[in-house]
Amino acid sequence: MTRAVALVCTLNASPAPSSSQLLADQIMTELTGLGVSGETIRIADHEVRPGIARDTGDGDAWPALREKAMEADIVLLSTPIWLGHPSSLCQRVLERLNADISETDDQGRQLTYGKVGLAAVVGKEDGAHKVSADLFQGFSLAPGAVTYWVGEAQHGTDYQDLERTPESVTSTTRTLAANAVHLSRLLNDDPYPPS
Repeated sequence: MTRAVALVCTLNASPAPSSSQLLADQIMTELTGLGVSGETIRIADHEVRPGIARDTGDGDAWPALREKAMEADIVLLSTPIWLGHPSSLCQRVLERLNADISETDDQGRQLTYGKVGLAAVVGKEDGAHKVSADLFQGFSLAPGAVTYWVGEAQHGTDYQDLERTPESVTSTTRTLAANAVHLSRLLNDDPYPPS
């Protein structure tokens, strides 16, 4: 069975409401409807320390979270936009994932090569394409690998405060999920060649 993990990088710990969590949940619902099992993890609920290391020592939650990401076929990073960049927690996740950049499987492929990457971006400013480009390092991408909602600049409405999800977000999320599952299944059946 295809597995997915959503790493939600809102700055708010549970149970605070979060637009990044809402969009990630909508994506995971679409993936579940396509036969994917999954788990959503809010990074702010865990002690993920800064650094480029697999394990920074006693109390570091990253090793267990990393294991979940390495076991998944599809990895979703969900983040708000802050000053035109992913959140600081998302940057921290990227740094921690970078600890594995020189690690390879027994055939010389980077550990993330066969994983499909997805991005969910929310915010009150432009920059969703730039932020998604920051997130995709090392993952395989299906067409339309990002879904996002950005409100009017300096406006007070959050994604979670909308009365209903805009159709453009709903259809993009549906396509993102279908394409990701399709690519993931192709890669599981026929992995990239050895390096």
